[in-house]
Amino acid sequence: MPVPEPVVDVPAGDTKKGAKLFKAKCAQCHTIEKGGNVKQGPPLFGLIGRQSGTCDGFAYSEANKNSGIIWSDKHLYEYLLNPKKYIPGTKMVFAGIKKEKERADLIAYMTEMS
Repeated sequence: MPVPEPVVDVPAGDTKKGAKLFKAKCAQCHTIEKGGNVKQGPPLFGLIGRQSGTCDGFAYSEANKNSGIIWSDKHLYEYLLNPKKYIPGTKMVFAGIKKEKERADLIAYMTEMS
């Protein structure tokens, strides 16, 4: 059963800044280009609109597979603040991004790449 989107306004982001943030904070574990490989984390191309825990070739946690999240900018905005709090039991070891503008920039880039 899908989880409703959080009631949050996602600020407009800067895709160029988001690309730099992705390279600095995400690219060690994730790819974002079409056909990108599984690394420590799943490929993120096409993430927006995808059911959580469903990318072929990645061994997701049960928590992620059963979260009921359909990824959107609003879910990502809250998830990226504190992944382990948003999906308790996730394997993602990333601490999160506290700055609202950085999250917005990263989401703008990820949306463009979807």
